[in-house]
Amino acid sequence: MNAKNTMTIDKTVIPIEGEKNILEVVRKAGIDLPTFCYHSELSVNGACRLCMVEVAGRGLMWACSTPPEPGMIIQTTTQEIREMRKIIVELLLASHEQACPTCAKSASCQLQALARKLGVKSVRYKPKQRKMPLDMSSDSLMRDPNKCVLCGDCVRICAEVQSVGAIDFAYRGAQSAVVPCFGRELGKVECVNCGQCARVCPTGAIVPKPEVEDVWRVLDDTQYVVVAQVAPAVRVALGELFGLDPGTAVTGQMVAALRKLGFDRVFDTSFTADLTVIEETHEFLERFKKGERLPQFTSCCPAWVKFMEQYYPELLPNLSSCRSPQQMFGSLCKEMLSAELGVKKEKIIVVSIMPCTAKKSEARRPEFEHDGLRDVDYVLTTQELAQMIDEAGMPFNNFEPDSFDMPFGFKTGAGIIFGNSGGVSEAVLRLAVEKITGARPQQCEILQVRGNAEVRELELKVGDKNLRLAIVSGLGNARNILEKVKSGEAAYDLIEVMACPGGCIGGAGQPVYREQNVKRSRTKGLYDHETLMQLRHAQDNPFVQGLYKTHLDGIGGHDAHKLLHTGYQSRRRSSDEDVPVHTAGSTAQEPLEISVCFGTSCFLRGSQKLMHDILDHIREHDLGRKVDVRASFCFEQCDRGPTVRIGDEIIHKCTIENIEALLAKKKLK
Repeated sequence: MNAKNTMTIDKTVIPIEGEKNILEVVRKAGIDLPTFCYHSELSVNGACRLCMVEVAGRGLMWACSTPPEPGMIIQTTTQEIREMRKIIVELLLASHEQACPTCAKSASCQLQALARKLGVKSVRYKPKQRKMPLDMSSDSLMRDPNKCVLCGDCVRICAEVQSVGAIDFAYRGAQSAVVPCFGRELGKVECVNCGQCARVCPTGAIVPKPEVEDVWRVLDDTQYVVVAQVAPAVRVALGELFGLDPGTAVTGQMVAALRKLGFDRVFDTSFTADLTVIEETHEFLERFKKGERLPQFTSCCPAWVKFMEQYYPELLPNLSSCRSPQQMFGSLCKEMLSAELGVKKEKIIVVSIMPCTAKKSEARRPEFEHDGLRDVDYVLTTQELAQMIDEAGMPFNNFEPDSFDMPFGFKTGAGIIFGNSGGVSEAVLRLAVEKITGARPQQCEILQVRGNAEVRELELKVGDKNLRLAIVSGLGNARNILEKVKSGEAAYDLIEVMACPGGCIGGAGQPVYREQNVKRSRTKGLYDHETLMQLRHAQDNPFVQGLYKTHLDGIGGHDAHKLLHTGYQSRRRSSDEDVPVHTAGSTAQEPLEISVCFGTSCFLRGSQKLMHDILDHIREHDLGRKVDVRASFCFEQCDRGPTVRIGDEIIHKCTIENIEALLAKKKLK
């Protein structure tokens, strides 16, 4: 050991080996230093101060934001530090609604765990008095501002990892709060429903929107045939909630539990993932042959689809028209079971078990509803399924394995690996290579598409063709790739995008995790599970082949297009209503109304800066009682932003100079 590159932690000499902060060195020394706002995948915030250590000659320092230096002598748990940590946790608890037994995140609440770990047995400070209403506006997420402790984790992951920024800090001092833009409800802003904010929230301030009671209600009603479909990633994560290691496949026990809960049929979404492989590959090869609408983007992830609709509507023709496996299953199941059982479609209830919160909102998209009936009625997360099993008092780990029902329970390995980032690409390539070359490759695995990197680019030689691919997880990474495609800096034929880092195995509906090795274990679990399958190419699924003959008029047929495909359209980043930004108040004179468009096109062309300039101008010229300023939202089809309406006049490509000139013309200076 090089003594010149070491530091002493609690009397133990520890080498410094490239760690970026003291916290990493302390944890390497085997000390579980408490943290609250620290996430290895996010920027360092240093808001909670729980990771304080005492550095000889320097006093108390924050381990998460202080780089290690050779020769440092550190103590991690002096009496002063222990007392200060308790005070910090007490203050957090005082500013947080203490309804722990009924909180959705009670079992995984980091604040609760810290209080227990640090020996906090009482709170000496007055609780926050103001009670805020629940935000239930989103189809995917529930926000409880009373449980927010202002750690900023949700803000950082939304901005830094997902590049959406749907939620942020507002106000100052005791009024500080984390809110969606313009103080609106979450369901009325540009949130894409990925739920990563709920995943990193250490309390119950943001959680997946529950649908458990709705599902219990239909299970108890004998007039319904209730069907479950289970996504691939659920089977390697559900066991964590019953004490099993991450990545442990519990497929058989899961099916048995669903039967005991009262589901009439239990099917596997991997079946329609196989179907998606065939439809998407057919679509891709047609485009590739013609050189049209390339790159083709995958369309399995609803958060990614909404992201495209909001921010890149000009690239929507490049999205695959395939529905996600969840929605393919819903349309097929209601069509076929209705005929098979002689039951009206409205009596068939489809419940999805998903690792994802965005699937909840996807099920409610208007294009997936026909004659007042949704293709998928309810979506439960992995967490919610575990809750139902617990509510029913079932000994999950003691269940004898059971098998899925046919035909929608039969799948190949190609459908199973959909849960991993890169899985869709690999499954498509297994078929595309055979279609292009006329021969099946000897090795089933296409290892070039696998890996932990959140952006993977590769070029494959297939026969006499070169296929250029990108595999991306995390919407911030997707944005970077899209900008390269738009500028011509990068060219691809196929791009797979998953909104959640790592793919569906890292979805916000999965058991809460903080360590990255959990995600890797789930990924390995899916690949190991897939390796055991006798059939590993989607085109080999005999029930899928039969479906094309009996119900779908072949690949690309009319019925296949009707039941398995959809379309997309430009989507507003926010709801229609204007948002007041500055109000003149009661005046004798009718105030002049100024509206600044914050639609995507205008936003990207500088409407946010223009709004700041307008407000600065109002303050500098004492116009506060003469004007109303609002943020408005259009259909985002224009290319002439930023657009501003002043009274009855509309200015395109507006600048602050245009505003000043028009205000002067109206004798407002």
